[in-house]
Amino acid sequence: MIEFTDRARQQVLEFIQEEQDADLAVRLAVLDSSPFSPRYDLALIESWERKPDDAAYDVGGFEVVVDPGSASFLTGASVDWIESLQGSGFKVENPNERQPGAGPAAGALADRVKQVIDQQVNPAIASHGGAVSLVDVQDGVVFLSMSGGCQGCGMAAVTLKQGVERLIMEALPEVTEVRDVTDHASGTDPYYA
Repeated sequence: MIEFTDRARQQVLEFIQEEQDADLAVRLAVLDSSPFSPRYDLALIESWERKPDDAAYDVGGFEVVVDPGSASFLTGASVDWIESLQGSGFKVENPNERQPGAGPAAGALADRVKQVIDQQVNPAIASHGGAVSLVDVQDGVVFLSMSGGCQGCGMAAVTLKQGVERLIMEALPEVTEVRDVTDHASGTDPYYA
């Protein structure tokens, strides 16, 4: 079940009223299923935009529609309306999100990924003051955190795709994807402030 705070519910009802269409619903979707840094999308949808396999929840005055791929990850989530100096918008609080490094990555594949990182990746980026560490491995997807000169660097995405991902996927064909879960905007000394 998904909860909407009173502020969020009131804001959605105001948006629906502005559209003058009582048949609107809210679609809530997880755009990036990373358990460490998911991105969410909320949008008003019309009845024809619903899909047969969508789940629908009445949250008091309107329905929330969720696709099957997002439903299990959103169980227990709550949506709030936040107003601050930076702006206003909806914020999803999700108990299913995990903090990077909350638990050590374990298993045979994680051990082999660590070995590739230690022997090939980190020596290659050490000359730029960067380092990569394994956060987790789930269903063939490797989650990494970048630090040192790589954290906040404008070329971090290129380093990840053309260097780190290539090295890991060439050495370990069972890896299907490599994702960066680094918060590049913060830290003790991001490359660019």
